[in-house]
Amino acid sequence: MNSPITAKLHPDLIVLDGFDDCIIGTAERFGADLFAVYDLNKILAKLESQGMTEDEAMDFFCHNMVGSYLGDRTPAFMTLIK
Repeated sequence: MNSPITAKLHPDLIVLDGFDDCIIGTAERFGADLFAVYDLNKILAKLESQGMTEDEAMDFFCHNMVGSYLGDRTPAFMTLIK
């Protein structure tokens, strides 16, 4: 997926179209490629700002984002502890 942020971070990152502003960084672990990390709360807020209810946003996220495996560079979703 082409995105301006991939050029800044890594050209092979897999990113979610239209959610660059929800990326909080990248991560890596032993035996795995670099992958994008998203702020879950930002994603949910963005979905709600597009007209979804809170429940619809969570359902969409679970089925279409976190529920999708895209290979070794599949993005991760983080809930930040304040």
